[in-house]
Amino acid sequence: MESGDQKRRLPPPWRVEKIGDDCLHVVDANGIVLAVVFCRDDLQKWSFGHSRLASDEARRIANAITRLPEFLMQRQGFYSRGGGDRWKPSRPYHVALEDMYIRAHWDEIDALCKVNSIPFNATGEKIQNGGLWCVYEFTWQLDAIQFWDRFEGRWLRGTEFHYPERPKDLPLMKPLKNWPKFDPRKARG
Repeated sequence: MESGDQKRRLPPPWRVEKIGDDCLHVVDANGIVLAVVFCRDDLQKWSFGHSRLASDEARRIANAITRLPEFLMQRQGFYSRGGGDRWKPSRPYHVALEDMYIRAHWDEIDALCKVNSIPFNATGEKIQNGGLWCVYEFTWQLDAIQFWDRFEGRWLRGTEFHYPERPKDLPLMKPLKNWPKFDPRKARG
């Protein structure tokens, strides 16, 4: 099967449509079906149903597929660092957080990134610029932008801080529930 010279466009927003009781379609803005996810809720009744997803599982997978355009979209102003001692092409986006902020909020930063599946790795690089800044590296632009936005970090280009505008369509990180967690050491009087 050969592709034509023109690239086919699958414009966002993508949406999920329920077709019958056992099927979900992921559809683009033009109405083209991009994916079909099958499900079955009466798994215990039939022996052949074990190879199907429950409707809740199928819905979550279909909703995850609808988010692909926002993960793949390049946002203007948020460029790769493009060099430096610890820059790697495999993790091109770098964000710096102030050291005192990290020390005061480490548990929240770590928990929020785990809840939102945002892998962040410290490069070990420290920058002196009106304070001490610790640098974190990211593979995906959207992960780096969400980290930068939520923790009020500084975007790095080369060795300089860069101050891009926050994208209007940036999805927010999922909030933590019941935060801060109960700490028995602080409960003692």
